[in-house]
Amino acid sequence: MPVVVAGTLPPRGIRTADMLAVDGTCPDLASPLEVTGSQPVSAWHWGEFYADYRVLPYVRQALERGALSPDDARVLDRLTQRLRAGIYDDDAPPARIHGDLWAGNVLYTSSEAVLIDPAAHGGHRITDLAMLALFGAAHLAETFDAYAATSSQLPKGWRRLIALHQLHPLLVHAVLFGGSYGAAAVRAAHEYR
Repeated sequence: MPVVVAGTLPPRGIRTADMLAVDGTCPDLASPLEVTGSQPVSAWHWGEFYADYRVLPYVRQALERGALSPDDARVLDRLTQRLRAGIYDDDAPPARIHGDLWAGNVLYTSSEAVLIDPAAHGGHRITDLAMLALFGAAHLAETFDAYAATSSQLPKGWRRLIALHQLHPLLVHAVLFGGSYGAAAVRAAHEYR
């Protein structure tokens, strides 16, 4: 079911930012987070969660399918060590995020913006913004600016972390479709040496 926010439509990027979980938290994560096929995560350490449940499982699969070379996998493994160490963590609690917010899941009408096909879960606020940027969403600069103006939970320098938050979808695409997605994930990982 689509999420619709009615009313007068401000600039489209601002409207999209208003619909995201700008400063809300995800109460589900007060208790252990269940991740399919894993043990519960009892505390929010984003980097550890991201490395162990979003990056490494897909690195292994992409390597098995030939979408990554062993050298590529080592680059990504080194980054997961930095993620686990908390280098990219911040103090913000997890937010309820859309979870699959690529450009095709944001529809604009003459009077409103509609987010469709959510895969909502608790996650990092930058994740939805990174997904919008990955495949080129309309009104992206306006959305980023509006989100940053509204949120007190984005870490300083958050825009430099966009590619880091794109690793998971890039690796999923590498597993599913091969092609250049594995190479794109490795290029993104190189930004965080």
